[in-house]
Amino acid sequence: MSSIGSSRPAQVSAARRRTVIDALRRGAVPESGLDLLATGLDRFETALDAELDAVASGGSVFKAVRGEYGSGKTFFTRWLGERAKRRNFAVAEIQVSENETPLHRLETVYRRLTERLTTSSFPPSALRPVVDAWFYALEEDALAAGATEEELPGEVEKLLVARLAEVSRHAPSFATALRGYRVALAQGDEATAAAVLAWLGGQPHVAASARRSAGVRGDLDHFGALGFLQGLLTVLRDSGHTGLLVVLDEVETLQRVRSDARDKALNALRQLIDEVHSGRFPGLYLVITGTPAFYDGQQGVQRLAPLAQRLATDFTTEPRFDNPRAVQIRLPGFDQESLVGLGITIRDLYAEAAVSPQRVQDAVDDSYVADLAGAVGGALGGKVGVAPRLFLKKLVGDVLDRVDQFEDFDPRQHYRLTVAGSELTDVERNLAAVPGDTVSADDIDLEL
Repeated sequence: MSSIGSSRPAQVSAARRRTVIDALRRGAVPESGLDLLATGLDRFETALDAELDAVASGGSVFKAVRGEYGSGKTFFTRWLGERAKRRNFAVAEIQVSENETPLHRLETVYRRLTERLTTSSFPPSALRPVVDAWFYALEEDALAAGATEEELPGEVEKLLVARLAEVSRHAPSFATALRGYRVALAQGDEATAAAVLAWLGGQPHVAASARRSAGVRGDLDHFGALGFLQGLLTVLRDSGHTGLLVVLDEVETLQRVRSDARDKALNALRQLIDEVHSGRFPGLYLVITGTPAFYDGQQGVQRLAPLAQRLATDFTTEPRFDNPRAVQIRLPGFDQESLVGLGITIRDLYAEAAVSPQRVQDAVDDSYVADLAGAVGGALGGKVGVAPRLFLKKLVGDVLDRVDQFEDFDPRQHYRLTVAGSELTDVERNLAAVPGDTVSADDIDLEL
């Protein structure tokens, strides 16, 4: 998602730069610092910021993101996550998969949410810091209302009951578990407190003794998961967070599961959307990502008519006229120009911390970046849209690192692009122009 001529912050800290460069060297999407690379997304900014503000004011939003492989869906959602964190949202990114996180088992989705919960101050899992901050906020509110130290436990209990009254209608065990967690901490029983908090986070197989001490039974089930999500949103809001952004990534994997599991998952997704739109989850911004085949194909959304109706969006106009306020938005993906622009941005970012910035700029000039982008795209059957990950990995790890470390290294003379089958994803391998374990760019005519 890049274009030439975009701007980025003039001053970049060494830590942010290193995080971004290290991730690209591994062929991964950076976990943070994405604003340094997020060029070409400005047309979404106004609408998304307005939606984040609406959620921060007590609303709820559902958004579907569509794009082919390589169009930047993961990048987009993490970029959105960074914008949300700057508004003091908590964020959770969940990879949907048949074995690890089946969408039709909402208790598993909730468990992954708590495992991946992060805030601007705490990495995953931030569940315990959030819960501790909530109890601290209750104590501060009780003291501000005039409670004495002796009255504090009782006043906190009253506040707990009042704040979770609506949640307790659907999931009374949520408040019970929080109460048990607080009691265990007060008694100095760290093991029990940790076990009760794990149960609150949806973890199965929590010790029976810990569950008994907290007054809860069994494990969280599919129907209780939505109530627990409602409770988590309340805790987040009262502990100072403005909302929660949840990303369900790679929902298109539903197309590959058994038909019965697929139907259950699609219906669970429909249920989630309806609950969001009903206002049950104030403070929730729910995002799903998928390929066009998932949204338009008979093995995906179109298999369930009510879900298809909820996600229906007009994409018959030119992409530049797409409505970013719509329930479903389209990522156009990369073309040769935007891929080169992204490469130049990375080159400049890298050069700022290089041993010899000018040597990096001279050896890896704009024309070489363009040649490398063309060669990588050619190695993938001319499919530029799936080239960004591999292109950036090669640019950083094979070219920029060598130019930075070896004074006499000239990428035009000493580097020949090779793409081993082992470094390709399944999609990239299927699109490779030359079958076999190694794809060579020697077959591509380049004016170097």
